[in-house]
Amino acid sequence: MSQPFGQRLAEAVTARGPLCVGIDPHAPLLEKWGLPDSPDGLARFTDAVVDALAGSVAVLKPQLAFYERHGSRGLAVLEDGVAGARAAGALVLLDAKRGDIGSTMDAYADYLRPDHPLAVDALTVSPYLGPGSLQPAVDTARAHGGGLFVLARTSNPDAGTLQLVGEPSVAQRVVDTVRGWNAGTPAGSFGVVVGATLSELDVDLTGLGGPVLAPGLGAQGGSPEDLRRLFGTGTLVVPTVSRDVLAAGPDVAALRAAAQRWAAALAR
Repeated sequence: MSQPFGQRLAEAVTARGPLCVGIDPHAPLLEKWGLPDSPDGLARFTDAVVDALAGSVAVLKPQLAFYERHGSRGLAVLEDGVAGARAAGALVLLDAKRGDIGSTMDAYADYLRPDHPLAVDALTVSPYLGPGSLQPAVDTARAHGGGLFVLARTSNPDAGTLQLVGEPSVAQRVVDTVRGWNAGTPAGSFGVVVGATLSELDVDLTGLGGPVLAPGLGAQGGSPEDLRRLFGTGTLVVPTVSRDVLAAGPDVAALRAAAQRWAAALAR
């Protein structure tokens, strides 16, 4: 990768808009599409989503767990899907939520190496073993132009029971850590995950220097108005939609139209 992830993300958002679409092929959705819950069904699902969206959406976010549950054949499907998406111009954010220490975290971070068989542009990670636990991933991202999105203030309803503990809160400490990683870079490659469903923004993102991944649009209740209310302007926000786009499948044209409707709503 010739450019840092933060720069590539900013350019993709300028060219394609900020929408990120999650690729979440869980068993009920495969069934709804008329596909078997098998590696073959998984491949047909993934091919349709990549065909429909990779040429127009800024970021695609496959959920690793839904491929891992099919074993090695599922991971092979994901390898092909990631390669196809990136070849069509989409950035790929692997939703893995990895978090560990030492050589184990270093191995998880290998997804950001360009020579990895499942090389992606960015990775979601969990910080709850401490900021130092993520240093191998930070180092790998810097070395290879990759990005990280760190769980900070997530969209699930009971997240605050842990994330809002303390003063400053755990979530704020995560944001402050990521801010430090981005210091001195014009377009930081390290972002945080902050849900679009929050009733109020209870973390200070001032000077973050990197992007915010905002899940929760659509089926979880978040709206473009919530994004504007929570984040205002001046922060690179990447809103995520999954179910409201994927429900339009398996027709490729319908998937593309669903994503375009969300893109238009975000542009207003």
